[in-house]
Amino acid sequence: MSLLEPSPLLLSLLLQQAEPSPPPAEASSQPESPSFFSRLRPEGGVDVYYGHNFNRPANAANFIPGTGTSFKRDDEVALNLVSLGVSVKPAPVGMKVLLGFGTGAEVVHAAEPEGIATGPDLWRFLQQASLSYATGPLTLEAGLYPSHIGFESFQSQLNWTYTRSWMGELSPYYQTGLKGTWAFDDAWSAQLHVLNGWQTIGDNNHGLALGTQVAYAGERLSASFNTFVGEEGTEGEDGLRLFADIVATYAVTESLRLAATADAGTQRIPGAERAWWYGAGLNARVQLAEPVALAARVEAYRDADGLMTGVTQTLTGGTLTLEARPSDVLVLKLEARHDRSTADVFATHETTADGAPVPKDSETLVVLGATAFF
Repeated sequence: MSLLEPSPLLLSLLLQQAEPSPPPAEASSQPESPSFFSRLRPEGGVDVYYGHNFNRPANAANFIPGTGTSFKRDDEVALNLVSLGVSVKPAPVGMKVLLGFGTGAEVVHAAEPEGIATGPDLWRFLQQASLSYATGPLTLEAGLYPSHIGFESFQSQLNWTYTRSWMGELSPYYQTGLKGTWAFDDAWSAQLHVLNGWQTIGDNNHGLALGTQVAYAGERLSASFNTFVGEEGTEGEDGLRLFADIVATYAVTESLRLAATADAGTQRIPGAERAWWYGAGLNARVQLAEPVALAARVEAYRDADGLMTGVTQTLTGGTLTLEARPSDVLVLKLEARHDRSTADVFATHETTADGAPVPKDSETLVVLGATAFF
């Protein structure tokens, strides 16, 4: 080989250097979703109360049977709700599991139908357990999740008052099934629910129920129209339930907000054509200072055939609540409440020969509730 002739190795190196470098890979136009575990968030709280019922009920039970998810026990420090769970925001898959313990949890699950592998004893500690999937404007959720009906939440810190309204107590706080939510834009949305029934995890018949919602959320006005249609009679009985609920809130000023609710329901019952019930309430909340607010509520609930409360009656009530938030994770509420019925339904200190409280037509309560949450 001549000294002037380049070696094969040198030619190879020169050719490699002459070859253009491959272009850098283009950045993906879609950002990567955060991992499932990075979206995992713990949550929970402790809701404790002490209050006095001027009726001094012999059985220490406030309100009427089947209600009282916020202040059921009289003249004792009691735990209304101790909750603990985790949540994962859907991106696109999410989930939430929340356990609840306390007097409120006992009351809200008391109507669970008894059956094989279901009943209040089985589900009494379960507050929410659901899977979710989000894609574009559509979000799907399946399992046990909060109800789409009503103005009030089962969690006390989310409500304007400490005790719940009669419409809140006598409509679902939770439901089990499949929910689809479609967001048309930033203000309008719609929901469709396929449900086991009216605040049940198990079911007492083979008929499913449907629920709907149309909602608007503006800068000052928010409103929703909610429905429920489903068989609520036990197996073999005619019990088609139709229910509609309207909720509206309006920010009058930066410190004053108003809310109005109205319910109407009907159901076929054995031995009669239909049972009817309806109610309405007006709420106001004014921010007195940064940590202090005052809320008031007036309401009326007519159970025309005794289906929802067990007694044909009209319930009326008024509530006044002073709220203080000494920190972002603590809410204190001092509340006075008076309720009256057209029937004798509220327990008193006197008892009958068999030890049952003698009822009267009114009840006055004073309660202090404290809720810490994260």
